Amino acid sequence: MIRQRVLSALVLIVVIFIAVWFGGPFYYLILALAAALGALEFFGILGLSYRHPLTVFGLLCVLLLIVGAHYKEPETFEDPYTAPILAGAVVFSLIWLLSRRAGHILVNWVWTLAGIIYIGWMLSHFIPLRALDDGREWVLFLLFATFATDTAAFFCGRAWGKRSLAPAISPGKTWEGAIGGFLAAIAASLVLATILNLPIPYWQVTILGILIGIFAQLGDLSESLLKRSAGVKEAGTLIPGHGGILDRLDSIVFTVVVVYYYVIWVVI
Repeated sequence: MIRQRVLSALVLIVVIFIAVWFGGPFYYLILALAAALGALEFFGILGLSYRHPLTVFGLLCVLLLIVGAHYKEPETFEDPYTAPILAGAVVFSLIWLLSRRAGHILVNWVWTLAGIIYIGWMLSHFIPLRALDDGREWVLFLLFATFATDTAAFFCGRAWGKRSLAPAISPGKTWEGAIGGFLAAIAASLVLATILNLPIPYWQVTILGILIGIFAQLGDLSESLLKRSAGVKEAGTLIPGHGGILDRLDSIVFTVVVVYYYVIWVVI
């Protein structure tokens, strides 16, 4: 199991590094593919709990948000498409549901919008972040700092975990693992900022490490909460040893937003 997990992680890291480093169409394609697969898993696990979101409609809106973010102005941060897409998602999903006269209409509508925002809007931040000056370095920074948090939390929890962190949500997570992941986030952030030569003082890197260490694990717990409400252990089986795409995106959907807004509000 561990060997399979490590091998899968190495393959993913190589693909992600190449996509981020070279950018361009391959970067957008990998991001769109991850968002699409994550959205399908999100809507799929909800179907197991007898909720029936508009999967096709939700998937379309997720991809539109990824594409629309490509046109965000990196210098002024003006975003002409995200708000209309989200407004359209609210309006047209309700119109679509007019054809459904039975079932939990309100629940299905809310979960459709939740998937669009949680997957599409959150991940769309990768586009303007990569478009910034030093954007390549910032994307690599947030990804590998998040990976370090997840990895340290997993192995520290296995080695020393005794006290359950959130037994009602994810019984396998422990306080010892969470502390290990938190410390790893700070250490990895300091190392990565040095290697990538980010234009930011070390005290701000430490703040970012603290934020990543907190929000990466909150993102993981949030996705565990969604899976538990649907009665499933893993979002999918696409990645051997890890589960589904959504199981790998859970931390990143939070940290990409944190890092992006910290950079544009504080650093720039």
